[in-house]
Amino acid sequence: MAMDLSPKFANKKIFEGEGGSYYSWPGTESNLLGESKVGAGILLLKPGGFALPHYADCSKVGYVLQGELGVAGMVLPNDQKHSQEEIVLGLRKGDVIPVPLGSASWWYNNGSSDVVIVFVGETSRAYVPGEFSYFLLTGAQGILGGFSSEFTGRAYNMNENEAKILAKSQTGVLIIKLGQDESEKIPLPHQHGNANLMVNNFANFPADFCVKKAGMVTSFTGSNFPFLEQVGLSCTILKLDANAMLSPTYTADSVQVFYVVKGSGKAQIVGLNAKLVLDSEVEAGQLLVVPRCFVVAIIAGPEGIECFSITTSTRPAIGKLGGKQSVMNGFSASVVQVALNLNEESLKFFKEKVATSEILIPPKF
Repeated sequence: MAMDLSPKFANKKIFEGEGGSYYSWPGTESNLLGESKVGAGILLLKPGGFALPHYADCSKVGYVLQGELGVAGMVLPNDQKHSQEEIVLGLRKGDVIPVPLGSASWWYNNGSSDVVIVFVGETSRAYVPGEFSYFLLTGAQGILGGFSSEFTGRAYNMNENEAKILAKSQTGVLIIKLGQDESEKIPLPHQHGNANLMVNNFANFPADFCVKKAGMVTSFTGSNFPFLEQVGLSCTILKLDANAMLSPTYTADSVQVFYVVKGSGKAQIVGLNAKLVLDSEVEAGQLLVVPRCFVVAIIAGPEGIECFSITTSTRPAIGKLGGKQSVMNGFSASVVQVALNLNEESLKFFKEKVATSEILIPPKF
């Protein structure tokens, strides 16, 4: 069966209500997501929107696309440092927040405009290939309501009537909207060290590559953002100026997943046996999956393009085919000459071009 690498929108509605919505990319409709063991979803919280406490069957990374006053509370699983301590995090546009497997969390919008977060992660342990499955702790579909009043009462040292009230009072599902009194009771973000270690913003870090009239690339890995080790992922923000190009790259040890934040462009992917497996336009809101060892290149459209991407490794083995950091520049001249069957003049021309170029390429005009 041929791989369908075409970019896709999040078209599976999980929930939509007064407090917000959650949409996902359906792994059941995309063999690639399931086979690549990756998944993604988008959470939108309207002002006052509150995502009920839950945990999931996968590790993932959240990237804040929009909003300045988001709040997230997280309790890490037992084998993590600081277990059983709620850590409350403030979120704003550009923030990256890893969500480890087994962590219980809630999410809230304390601002006057929407908070939008895209979650991307690996699904090797998922119940549904290529999708995140969420286990709500409270609400009409909450786990507490699944047990009998006898069991809930015994667990919390209550009588059965008290247990029934505890489990059934919240009738909302997944995302609810809080009133003014309820909003004032939501904890404020912590300012201590633990919280500061769990969220990072790309704007606070120097770019890995920054090329005039081409764009910039900034990456978080286990080296500069150690909390990513808890989720087994790394992430990157790519910003290309109008008509600029990301030179061909690949990851040898992991899958790449691109989410187009804004703008548009064109992407090509070359796979096994040098087959061009994707030649497609990409636009804001689409997800693009690049299998391990496949080579991807992107050219921005007239308005430029911005992409958030993850790789399923905390220290990915990245190969570049263009620019002075590329393998083509690393090989000796004699090897390049033989491999490409070039004469001396063509070899000199090629090596000079590679040695003086970058991974980000400005437009020709």
